[in-house]
This record gives sequence, C-alpha cells and structure tokens, in this order.
Amino acid sequence: MTFIDLSAESAVAGGSTNLRGYLATPPGPGPFPAVVMIHEAFGLDANSMGHADRLARAGYLTLAVDLFSDGRRRCLVATMQSLVSGHGTAFTDISVARAWLAGASDSTGRTGVIGFCMGGGFALLAARDGFDAAAVNYGKLPGHPEEALRDACPIVANFGARDKTLKGAAARLETVLDDLGIENDVKEFPHAGHAFLNESEAGPAVLRPLMRVLGIGPDPESAPEAWQRIEDHFARHLKTTAP
Repeated sequence: MTFIDLSAESAVAGGSTNLRGYLATPPGPGPFPAVVMIHEAFGLDANSMGHADRLARAGYLTLAVDLFSDGRRRCLVATMQSLVSGHGTAFTDISVARAWLAGASDSTGRTGVIGFCMGGGFALLAARDGFDAAAVNYGKLPGHPEEALRDACPIVANFGARDKTLKGAAARLETVLDDLGIENDVKEFPHAGHAFLNESEAGPAVLRPLMRVLGIGPDPESAPEAWQRIEDHFARHLKTTAP
C-alpha cells in the first residue's frame, strides 16, 4: 500500500492540515491518465482502496483522497456541510489531489473524478472544477442542480432502483444534464441498492441490519456492468488526446 502526504500542498491551498491519500499505480510504464477517487461516508476503508486498486489495474493512476485526514469525528460533520453548501475544506482537498495528479511525472495530465455515496455527491459537484470526466455512483444530487452542474464535464452515473435513500435521483439527474447539454450516461439498475459497487458490507456491524432494510450493500450481479460503464467512460475521455 502506498500512502502519500499532501499536507504541504494542502497548507498552501487552505485545505486539511494533515491531508493524505492512497495512491494506486497501474502496472507497466507510464505516463497514465489519472483519477481522483472520493470515498463514501465511512471513510477511506478497504472497499475504497479496493476501488482505487481496480482503477489502477484498468490503467489509471488513482489517488483516493482522504477527506477525513484530520480525524473522522472532527471531519465528518464539516465534510457533510461542505457537500450541502458546495464549498469548504473538502472541495479544497479534492482540488489539491487533482493538482497533485496533474503534475505527477507518471501522469498524462488528463484527470477524472469518481465518487461513491457521499463521494458520489462530491464527484458530481466537482465535475465542473477542471476535471475531464466524472463518474458518479449513487451520489446525492445538489439542491439546485441546474445551477450547480452547469458547464460540468461528461458524466457517467450509476444508481440502484432499490436504494430507498435516492428515489428518483437517476431520472432527475439525467433530465438536468440533458437540459444543460452536458454529455451523460445515467443508469438505474433495477435490482441494485445503495453502495452496490462495494465488495463487502461497510460501516459498523451494529448498523448493517438497518442498512440492508434501506437497500444498502453489495450487488455482485449489477456491479460488473456498472464498472464496465465507468471504464468505458474514462477510456473515452481520459485515454484519448484532447481535441
């Protein structure tokens, strides 16, 4: 495992004091297109690092930025407030991660963003902040999406129809992006719920029965197609030369 210290870059930008991230590097010689990965509400856990490793195997220099670098309890509330307001330390941290990747010696400079759950909401809002492509996975839509998503980069999005926390989000997102003229590919998987791309259940064991009731958890039947959609989207926009 490779963790990198982004504290110096973050200090200059005004982000988290102890910002760090998990870096997954593709096999073979670079340079590689890059991806900033944003974790779900349970933090940079085994599922998150597994997602980063998967993207690296697909050929992307992937930096899973830890939005809870300054402490989970301290950061969780502030991070959620950033997601609601659309600005704050979390967005600075994401920007720092993007700049670090863009300047890395083994990066082509073309950079995407991907997020899951809470991170999906951040990836959606960050899609207009200098990224070349975005992948949004069961992310919450902003309060005023018509304003928040204007001028966003191309977006692929995966939702689950059994996700009781995001009813109607997929259709709403597709409509907004279409109206804004933003290239998009949004799909709601009929048998999937929230967090269906995870390989294992996440969060405290005491909460898992409730999470199952809410339609939260892995779906190995839907996940392969969703991952293929992500990889196809990134290949189209990150592995090709900009026009």
